[in-house]
Amino acid sequence: MSIATAFFELSAGRADQLPASTLPEIVFSGRSNAGKSSLINRLLQRKSLARTSSAPGKTATINFYNLDFCRFADLPGYGYAKVSKSEKLRWAELAEGYFRQQRDVRLVIQLMDLRHAPTQDDLQMVQYLLESQIPCLIAATKCDKLNKTRRTAQEAAYRKEFEPYPELQVVPCSAVTGEGTDEIRERIFKVCDITEK
Repeated sequence: MSIATAFFELSAGRADQLPASTLPEIVFSGRSNAGKSSLINRLLQRKSLARTSSAPGKTATINFYNLDFCRFADLPGYGYAKVSKSEKLRWAELAEGYFRQQRDVRLVIQLMDLRHAPTQDDLQMVQYLLESQIPCLIAATKCDKLNKTRRTAQEAAYRKEFEPYPELQVVPCSAVTGEGTDEIRERIFKVCDITEK
């Protein structure tokens, strides 16, 4: 059982294009510039399996990666101002269509850029997941870009923000240094009932 076998499976631009839910699914959600593709690549120990873009808002599909024992589902990023209203609506309908299906979602990894406070969109997504009783982990990304003082302050702010939800695990992480990725990977193995890596 190895994540080294991971491969890109398909992209779905509409809910009716989603693959059958035949494996446990790990979902990646977050703003369009939160670093989802970079984190996926780091977790899979690959350089470019998930395509990254310097321009936010480029991922308009749900991208699936097959790890043999589970799938990673990378949702379209939200919150990018320069995308048209109709496109934002299509993205929202696609994500909602995903969650409406009877899928074997084991964990949603909700990415938030640690350099900034959670946005209203971030908080609404977390609230939706909690109300829907979908397990969620917050990956506080880009922690390497903060100096020690600023990072300490931001981590404290995040703890205060999510204090009412003790079940929420907040993991500061960096796709550049790899910090936090072992912890996230272990959580993925745990929710997928994998004991051998």
